[in-house]
Parts: sequence; C-alpha cells; structure tokens
Amino acid sequence: MGEDSRLADVVTLAQGMAAAHSSREAWQAAACGACRALGGSFAALSVWERELGRLRVLVNVGELAEGEEEFPEDESYPVHQFAEITEFLHERWAGGGEPDAWVETAEGTAEGRPGYCHQRVAALRRRGRGCCVVAPIVLHGRAWGELYVARPVGAPVFARDDADFATVLAAVVAAGIAQTERLEEARRLAYTDALTGLANRRAVDGRLDEAIERHRRDGAVVSLVVCDVNGLKRVNDTLGHAVGDRLLERFGTVLSLCGAMLPGALAARLGGDEFCLLAVGPSADEVVKAADEVCRRAAELGIGDGVSCGVASTEDPIGPVRSARRLFRLADAAQYRAKAERAAHPVVAGREGPDDPVVRLADEPSGPSDGERRRFRGRHSPGDGGYGDGG
Repeated sequence: MGEDSRLADVVTLAQGMAAAHSSREAWQAAACGACRALGGSFAALSVWERELGRLRVLVNVGELAEGEEEFPEDESYPVHQFAEITEFLHERWAGGGEPDAWVETAEGTAEGRPGYCHQRVAALRRRGRGCCVVAPIVLHGRAWGELYVARPVGAPVFARDDADFATVLAAVVAAGIAQTERLEEARRLAYTDALTGLANRRAVDGRLDEAIERHRRDGAVVSLVVCDVNGLKRVNDTLGHAVGDRLLERFGTVLSLCGAMLPGALAARLGGDEFCLLAVGPSADEVVKAADEVCRRAAELGIGDGVSCGVASTEDPIGPVRSARRLFRLADAAQYRAKAERAAHPVVAGREGPDDPVVRLADEPSGPSDGERRRFRGRHSPGDGGYGDGG
C-alpha cells in the first residue's frame, strides 16, 4: 500500500472522528477508519478501566462473530490476561521506548515486536480469525486502551509495516478521543448548573422545544413541574450564603431523586431558587405524584421552608399547547398560586374547571405581571417571610 494511500486513510480517520457528535460516534469512527486503513475484516476499540482492573470493549465493527455486539453492554476482559498493557508497555516506556503495535496470529506471535499472548491467540481461533494487530492508545501520557484490527483465516498476515502504521493510527485515535472529551466537557458545562450539577435553563429550553414538537407531531404527553425553594432569602440573610447554597444543593438532590420516578425526566435549576422537572411520556397523574413527593421531601430538609410546586401537563384540560412558552407560563402560574397559598402539595393547571384561575392568569395577553403574581400571593409581597421572589 502506497504512502499517499495511507496518508489519505489517516486523514479520513481524523475527519471521521472530528465529525462525531458524541463519544460513541467517535469510537465507531475510530474503529471503522482503522479497520478500513489496515484492510481488516473486524476492529474493536477498548478502554483500560484501571479502577476495575479490566479492558472494556467500547465498540466492535466489521464482521462480528457470534456473541459480539457493535456497542456491547459489558464485554470486558481482566487486564491481567493482557499483561502487555500493564507490564510490557510500562517497561518499554520506562526504558525510553515507544508504545508500538504488534501482530499476533492464530498460531502465535508473528513478525515484529512483542510477543505472544495466549488469550488473544485463543480468541482468534475461537472467532475464526487468522491474525490481528494490536496498537496501544496513549492519552495524556498514560495507557488509555487499545485499538485491535483482525483479518480472517486465509487472508495475508499483518506485516511489520502494518504494525507501524497501526501505531500511527492509534496516535490519531488518541488525538481524536482527547478532542471529543474536550468538546463533551464544554457541552456539559454549557448545559449544566455549576452549583447543583443539574441541567440549566439552556438545556431545558432546548429539550422543551423538542418535547412540544413531539407533542404536536405524535401527541406525546409533555409535563412541566416548576418549583420555587421557599425561605432561601431568609436563610441567606440569617445563616449566610454558604448555607443557602447548601439548601439549593440539597433540594437539587431531592429533585433528582424524585425525577427518577419519571423515566427520562430532566431535572434542572432554572436560576436562583427556581427549579423544574420536564417529563415526556409519563401521564399527568404520574408527574403530579412525583411533584407531591418533591414537596414532601423538601419539607423535611431541615433548612428553608419547603417548596412551592406548580404543574402543567398537556394531558390536563389546559387547551392546545402549541409552544414551549405557553406550557412554561402555565406551570409558572401554578407555582405562583402554590406559593400564594403556601400549599403543601402541587398546584396543577387546568384542574379547577372551565374557568381555572391558573389557566386564565397564564393566558393573559401580557402574561402574569408582578401585580398579578402578588394577587395570587394575597398579602405576601416579594421577600415577605421567605415566600416572595428569591426567597
């Protein structure tokens, strides 16, 4: 194979990984690119999980043997069976060597450096493969895992220059993995609330838009729970902001636990003392039950004054929901009514008959103004007794 062809294969692999939108897509692009570049029939990418002492297969591509899956749930091998990753490689690096790839066959070691690993040889025989090339992947100066490419029985055995090329491909894969990790971390930070670790408002907006589109297209039930942590201002003023932050963190944990009652629900902090749960699929009653559990657990936190919860669901009689904004306004208005009444349970939009006051308020042409919100609260003005805005 010519140098120009191999250079093109390297570029194709790098471009495939760069175009990936997730780690899974990047792993698949790496394995497919290496398999094609080395003329293999099968390839796999595995990660060394040091804390568990195992090599875990992330992806298999190409001609899969019986029992192999493209993205296996738990295909892993004790790392002591593959001593080269923990012993041979480290010894070579300590002596100034490089993490070179090597070739093995169903008959034992082939041309090139290191040697024979009887577990790999047995696996080649068991799966009807004739030879393989194994290239360690080094990330941030440490062994991260390995790239494995195999050929069937009867195909030409990998040569030394194939192993050298596999070493180059593994370095490209390592660079791609590092880039993917950086991008995923940036995405995580962009869509995560730093204090609680929950999703943030940006994440909710995107997910809610998608949910409403599903509702309009398929009739999926979309429900939103908006929560306001009561008493935060008083806690901040009397006990300090560190304790206030602890209250928000503890409530975030409560919300996450209760959200787990609803498969696929998104728990988020909208900002300040406002949080929400977004559920797509579960019935309105299931969502109200989870919101009620949020209220119960929040009341038992020991700091703060519990939580006010409002619920709006497309399954309830709230009229057509054609936009995310309307569902948010309904849940928001229900939450303000819960705060005004100091309700121990969620207020649910649309459950008070044809002239439901929550629906009426949410659908005011200009939306709920501060004055209208205070009307729900009665005499409790913002900041009063920990039941106003921000408290």
